Amino acid sequence: MTIGWHFDNTYSRLSNTFKEEIKPTPVHNPELVIINDNLANDLDLNFSKISRKNLSEMFSGNKIPKDIKTIAQAYAGHQFGHFTMLGDGRAVLLGEHITSNNKRFDVQFKGSGRTSFSRTGDGRAVLGPMLREYIISEAIHALKIPTTRSLAVVKTGEKVVRENLLPGAILTRIASSHIRVGTFQYISAKQNLDDLNTLVNYTIERHYPEIKSSNNRALDLLNLVMEKQCKLVVDWMRVGFVHGVMNTDNMTISGETIDYGPCAFMNQYDPKTVFSSIDKFGRYSFSNQPSITKWNLARFAECLIPLINKDEDTAITLATETIDNFQNIYEQKWLNMMRNKLGLYGNDTNDKKLINNLLNWMEKNKADYTNTFCYLMNVKINDQIYKDEYFIKWCKEWQNRIFKDDGSKEKSLELMKNSNPVIIPRNHKVEEALTAANEDNLEVMNKLLSKLSNPYNEQIDIEDYKSPSNDKNYQTFCGT
Repeated sequence: MTIGWHFDNTYSRLSNTFKEEIKPTPVHNPELVIINDNLANDLDLNFSKISRKNLSEMFSGNKIPKDIKTIAQAYAGHQFGHFTMLGDGRAVLLGEHITSNNKRFDVQFKGSGRTSFSRTGDGRAVLGPMLREYIISEAIHALKIPTTRSLAVVKTGEKVVRENLLPGAILTRIASSHIRVGTFQYISAKQNLDDLNTLVNYTIERHYPEIKSSNNRALDLLNLVMEKQCKLVVDWMRVGFVHGVMNTDNMTISGETIDYGPCAFMNQYDPKTVFSSIDKFGRYSFSNQPSITKWNLARFAECLIPLINKDEDTAITLATETIDNFQNIYEQKWLNMMRNKLGLYGNDTNDKKLINNLLNWMEKNKADYTNTFCYLMNVKINDQIYKDEYFIKWCKEWQNRIFKDDGSKEKSLELMKNSNPVIIPRNHKVEEALTAANEDNLEVMNKLLSKLSNPYNEQIDIEDYKSPSNDKNYQTFCGT
C-alpha cells in the first residue's frame, strides 16, 4: 500500500499455451545497485519509506507483492534468420501495474532464474549487461524514442558463469507490454486458430482499441504495427543507434525498443557499422535495420494470414500489398527526418541528393555522425575535418536551400535542435561507467546518466562526452 503497486494481470489469465506460471528463483544476498526515481514517479510509485534492504529483497524477487501470479511468457523467434521456439528463459513477468491515469505497464524481472523455456541456459544475468541496458534504455528515452525502461538493478550476491565468473544481477524492466512478433509466431506455429484469435483480440484491446470495430482487424493491426515500427527505426537512424540483435522476438507489437544486448551508438559514419560479436555477416548492421524491420514485419504478416481472409490466396495478396508498402512509408519518413536534421522546411526535388552528398562525404572522410550535425548547428566541435573544401562547398548549397521559400537560420536551427542530440552514450564512456560499477563505484555511471538525461542541449563539462570513441576493434556482447 505504501509503495503504490496496483496490479491487474490480464496476460496471466490467458491459457497456458501463452505462458508458464513460475516464481522468481530466490537469490543469496541481494543488494540494490540503482533505482530509477524519475521512472518510479511516472509510475506513481513511492519507494521513499522503504529501506534499501527491503527494496533489494523486492527487486530481486525474494519478496514479491501478495496475490499476484508471476509468469514466464512463451514466444518464438527468427534468430539471425533461423526459426526457434523460445520463451522467457531468464525473465519473469511480475505483472501489469496500472497508474492513476489508467496506463498499463508490464513489470518484468530479467535474470530471475530458470524457467521451462531456459533450454541449456542458467536463467541468470550478470551486472555489466544489466547496467548497460539501464544506461542505454534511459538514454533512448531521453532522446524521445519509444522504449522499454529500467526501474532498478539489484546484485544477487551470487557468481554467474560466462567466459569467467561474473557478479549476478537482476534488472526490473518496464514496458507497455512484452508482446512481440515472436509471440505471434509461437501461437501461429501451434496452429490453433482460437488461440491466434485470442492473441489478436488481446493485443488490439491493449494497444490498438481504435480498431476494435474494424471489418478486418488483423489487416489493420498489421498496418498499425508497421507504422509504429517504421517510425521507430527512423528514430534509430536519426541518432545513429545500432540495435545489434533484431530477431523477431526482439520486435514489440507496441513499437517500443526492447532488448539492449549488443547495442551501441555509431561514431564515424559507416552504414556497415556492426558492434555485436555474434553478427559475423552484418545482418543487423546500421544500414540494414530498415530492411530487417520489413523482413520481421513480413514474418508477422505470415502469422495473420488465416485471419486476414478466409481465402488464403486473397489473404496473401492483401498482406503482401501491405508489406510492399513499407519501403514507401520508410523512405518518406526517413527523408522528412533527414530534412529535420538539416533544418529544411518544405520539399525540394534536390533534397535527397543534398542529403546523400553529405552522407557520402561523411562516410568517405570518416566524419563523426553526431558531431557533424552538431557542427552544422554551430556547436563547438574541435575537428579539422570540417575545413575540407568539398564540405565547405556543400555547406553553401545547404544554406541556399535553407533560405529558399523565405526560410531563416533561426527557424532552421530550432528544427535541428529538436532532431540532433549534442550528446549520445559514447561507447568509451559507457564502458568506463560499467568498469567502475563492477568495482562498486557508481559515481561514473551516475554522472553519465545525468549528462544523457538532457541530450539536446549544451551542458557544462561535456567535451569528453562529445568525443568520438575509437571503435576500430570495439565489440558488444549479448550477456547470455
